Amino acid sequence: MIKVSLLVMLLLTVVIGMGLRWRQDRMPQVAAARRRGGLLARGKARIDLWVTAAAIATLATILLIGGLHWVRVFFE
Repeated sequence: MIKVSLLVMLLLTVVIGMGLRWRQDRMPQVAAARRRGGLLARGKARIDLWVTAAAIATLATILLIGGLHWVRVFFE
């Protein structure tokens, strides 16, 4: 079960990270600020994006795996 939750978390992190990047590219203010920033600012923004994606994926994984556990407990 641990391997499944890690795989789900990794997959959700990538999908959510891609969604957040797509959302930032569609917002003109964020896209312009990202182009103006230096190397350090762009790196920090990229790390922030992936940390945010990982936090959202962690919460979603906990809810998904916990929900599946309680469904199993309820039907036993």
